[in-house]
Amino acid sequence: MGRQAEGPSRPAVGYNRHMKTTRRLTAIIERDDDAYVALCPELDIASQGLTVEAARSNLVEALELFFESADPTEVARRLHGEVFVTQVEVAIG
Repeated sequence: MGRQAEGPSRPAVGYNRHMKTTRRLTAIIERDDDAYVALCPELDIASQGLTVEAARSNLVEALELFFESADPTEVARRLHGEVFVTQVEVAIG
């Protein structure tokens, strides 16, 4: 028997036709006693964790939940354009 021609390929089960886009945001993570706090200044969203990695991961989750549930006008209202993270030197004493 000859080989049958395969039909058109079908997307895998659970395939989402809508490609998710990504956005690069800033994460500022600092120690707070025995935990770490992660802040996204562009949206003023924060999270925390017991390690730097956990704080970062929890912030990503909080941001994803925000983008999934927020109305586009809420995103536009909260989203700050450019954020610059730098250090400054100041005189003290």
